[in-house]
Amino acid sequence: MTTTPTFNSWVTCPKPNPQAKVRLFCFPYAGGGASAFRTWSNSLPDTVEVCPVELPGRGRQIKSVLFTQLKPLVSAIASILIPYLDKPFAFFGHSMGGLISFELTRLLRSEYGLAPFHLFISGRRAPQLPSTKPPIYALPEHELLAKLRRFDGTPNAVLEDPELLQLFLPILRADFAVVDTYVYNHEPPLDCPISVFGGLQDQEATHNDLQAWLEQTTASFSLQMLNGGHFFINSEQAVLLENIAQELQMGLASLV
Repeated sequence: MTTTPTFNSWVTCPKPNPQAKVRLFCFPYAGGGASAFRTWSNSLPDTVEVCPVELPGRGRQIKSVLFTQLKPLVSAIASILIPYLDKPFAFFGHSMGGLISFELTRLLRSEYGLAPFHLFISGRRAPQLPSTKPPIYALPEHELLAKLRRFDGTPNAVLEDPELLQLFLPILRADFAVVDTYVYNHEPPLDCPISVFGGLQDQEATHNDLQAWLEQTTASFSLQMLNGGHFFINSEQAVLLENIAQELQMGLASLV
């Protein structure tokens, strides 16, 4: 029997839906939080319960210790998520969140014998591709701020407010450290479908970078390029969610 777990400081649910047939767990980009997904339930079918994951250092986890490496972060998330995996589930992750969702999927497979029925990756190059750019988590503040302006994902109100910056930069540096220190280890491909989304003007994850995710699954694979830069998930949110809804509906139909 499916239970209704109590949501905690890690797993949020803006619109609880105990009757939903699937849970969609969403993982944010570097510096982002669960609030990035707060309106997604409004655009997805009633069969989907959207469950954004709040990482330490932000939102309801503001006082929690930040992670600077991917492996312990993913292990912590897995232990928290287990009670919520009592019905079909899928993962969505943008940028850093894509890497988290991928490694979380591999950990759940190896340690718990569980798997999402669909993995959605957004704005993140395939994990087996080495980075061609130097690490940025330890950059001097002025260089880091210049990078953030080029990414165009941080509100100017934050970049121009010294007090907000002092709160935001430690979170961002920790998140960038998670990504910059990541080391890919070869494992067999996943057996769940992978859908990848990218921005046509995104220089952080090009078409070829995204196409390489094909190697990570033995199931179906799709890649869709949307208009916009690295944060196309905001400017093209309606199109993105329409595609996610379609894939989830088809996936649920196949589970019946």
